Amino acid sequence: MTAPRPVTVITGASAGIGAELARVFARHGHALVLLARRTERLETLAAEIAASGAPPPLVVTCDLLAPGAVEQLAQTLQQEGVEPQYLVNNAGFGLVGTAVRLSRDEQLAMIDLNVRVLTELSLRFAEIIARHRGGILNVASVAAFVPGPGMAVYYASKAYVLSFSEALSAELKPFGVRVTALCPGPVATEFAARAGIKGNIAPGLMSVPAEIVAADGYRALMAGRRRAIPGLVMKAVVFVMSLVPNAVLLGIVGARQARRRGRQNLD
Repeated sequence: MTAPRPVTVITGASAGIGAELARVFARHGHALVLLARRTERLETLAAEIAASGAPPPLVVTCDLLAPGAVEQLAQTLQQEGVEPQYLVNNAGFGLVGTAVRLSRDEQLAMIDLNVRVLTELSLRFAEIIARHRGGILNVASVAAFVPGPGMAVYYASKAYVLSFSEALSAELKPFGVRVTALCPGPVATEFAARAGIKGNIAPGLMSVPAEIVAADGYRALMAGRRRAIPGLVMKAVVFVMSLVPNAVLLGIVGARQARRRGRQNLD
């Protein structure tokens, strides 16, 4: 019986940071499984990667919020004769607005995807990843380091991702598994439009291109670092935030998110 082929599974791979992570892993010789809801975009990315001379990725169209989606993915991988050596939990979304005025259903779906699905995938495949002495890359955010009025649920979900990833890193390190939380600052991707962010996502010095974010995340994972914060400016911002009381940060972040969402949501 042929042993399953080790692969890198990337969720939310159809655009933005997820697509760039797929390109980075492919350039380093990893066989890929690309997972998202948009089949056409996945197939276009898979064709691009295959044309570069890398192994043709396996495309899996999947809504991770559907009941039983993770087990369905596990069955698909088994049927294809592959199993995860690396898992990249990139799928997620945010919403700008005050928690009491945003849709409760959408915010609960955000928790479901950003927190529950990421956790379920990590735990479902941890033992398999350990057999291959691989790793897990969880995409968090600099939002993980600060409370976020105006995006309260999103910031809280990313705080969970950071905390969970660092703890899981300590638990799995004895088994040869690397776990890294990738914590980018503002990145010009479809995330901003989905979240309802108006205008420029951030000043130019704070924004880091998705390809640089992906490259930093890959290097951190392979080096076994618990966290990666792409960009010197964002590293400095996170350090400064660690020195500022939350009472002050609450006002700063709240004012920024109010400007992002526009005046129409403030009344």
